[in-house]
Amino acid sequence: MSETAAKASGVSSPVPDPGRWKALVFIALAQLMVVLDATIVNIALPSAQQDLGISDGNRQWVVTAYALAFGGLLLFGGRIADLWGRKRAFVIGLAGFAVASALGGAATNEAMMFGARALQGVFGALLAPAALSLLAVMFTDARERAKAFGIYGAIAGGGGAVGLILGGFLTEYLDWRWTFFVNIPFAIAAAAGAWYVIREPEGGRNRSPLDVPGVILSTLGLVALVYGFTRAESEGWGDPLTVGMFVGSGVLLLAFVLVESKVKAPLLPLRVVTDRSRGGIYLSLGLAVIGMFGLFLFLTYYLQIVQGYSPVRTGFAFLPMIAGMIVGSTQIGTRLMTRVAPRLLMGPGFLVAAVGMLILTQLEVDSSYAALLLPGMLLLGLGMGTAFMPAMSLATQGVAPRDSGVASAMVNTSQQVGGAIGTALLNTIAASATTSYIADNIAGAGTNRAAQELVQLRGQVEGYTSAIWVAVGILVVSALIAFVMVNAGRPGSTTVTSGAKDGQGAQDEAPVPVIAH
Repeated sequence: MSETAAKASGVSSPVPDPGRWKALVFIALAQLMVVLDATIVNIALPSAQQDLGISDGNRQWVVTAYALAFGGLLLFGGRIADLWGRKRAFVIGLAGFAVASALGGAATNEAMMFGARALQGVFGALLAPAALSLLAVMFTDARERAKAFGIYGAIAGGGGAVGLILGGFLTEYLDWRWTFFVNIPFAIAAAAGAWYVIREPEGGRNRSPLDVPGVILSTLGLVALVYGFTRAESEGWGDPLTVGMFVGSGVLLLAFVLVESKVKAPLLPLRVVTDRSRGGIYLSLGLAVIGMFGLFLFLTYYLQIVQGYSPVRTGFAFLPMIAGMIVGSTQIGTRLMTRVAPRLLMGPGFLVAAVGMLILTQLEVDSSYAALLLPGMLLLGLGMGTAFMPAMSLATQGVAPRDSGVASAMVNTSQQVGGAIGTALLNTIAASATTSYIADNIAGAGTNRAAQELVQLRGQVEGYTSAIWVAVGILVVSALIAFVMVNAGRPGSTTVTSGAKDGQGAQDEAPVPVIAH
């Protein structure tokens, strides 16, 4: 609610926390740690896979284990933060993330690595909603709140670039294990600073009982869904257990929806997702991230295995994509989102990203970085940044205060689950295409070792491009959903009073963005 509206309604505006800008430093540091971890692991993945003996079919679990645990438990983490207190949840999340990172760095086999990544996801799911909630309750002035989240978002975007380069240096000059150990000093500094600086406002806790059935059903349903995609890669889509996972996932998620419609304090109030624009945002973002996560993994392997790039050089090679995302988000999206309807930024943004991916479908074993990869990644970053900024803003616009946390968590949930599904699905498609290509062409190589290796490399590239074609189609569908379903006007065009029911209408405060990891 704006200051004017507060006065008119007789509600006094809360006194701002004098230490809020210091608190922002430590909250942003925690966000930087999470973003660093996400990008660093991608750079270190080939080295870790070789060192730990992880099979090609299982390698995506290094990414998927984290994304699934994080996405599956975000809603639960948000409710826990409201129950325990956001500061306490924030500090516990940081401590747990540091312990999980230490276990990942000390991993001696793939099971230990996957377990550590899942544990990182669990504590990340507690940390992320707590951080966003702290910012929301500490920055009550609309202009200050916009500035705070702008800084938070800029650090998240810049952190991606830092993570790519830092991951390359750590992997090449030290050891891939340091890409996990580096999280520990970040977590200690952020937790110590938060403990002494953050002063959470009184009366902000939600004492509603936990929706335990909702937590169990949603988590199991999402686990079954992603495991189904993962198993399909090695056992085939017709495998009985694969089909059983998909059927089980559908039953569990349907039961989750039914439970949420009946309980008094649901984990996910259905009014949050049944709003047409908000539902369109969750769906389009989730689909878009399916393409993004898979592409990021494939480009990392293409540059290091096919092109022979070092980890450091791979990190620098991704900078145009990160730069494009920052420019699209902070310059194009931010400047235009108060002037045009969100769908006129989201739809074209996804289409520009699709054009970038379309360029990348032309990859060959010896493709030029400057002529092909550079323009493709730049367009992809620009498009995604432009689309994501208004989507993040609109996701919490008009949401009643009691639902603002879960609405923000739903954005991250759709992104993380989309990433888990995307990594598994596109990896399945790529592996299948690679196997088919090698089977069809290896005989022509005869006994010539060099010719056989060339067929192997071409097979890998064939797999990558086949998956990228699917990602192009997914982005086009995301654009169509944005054009058709997101029918909200530009932010700030209407105002909502404190009496808005169930989050209907718009709000005149700066909306709360959620940063994608």
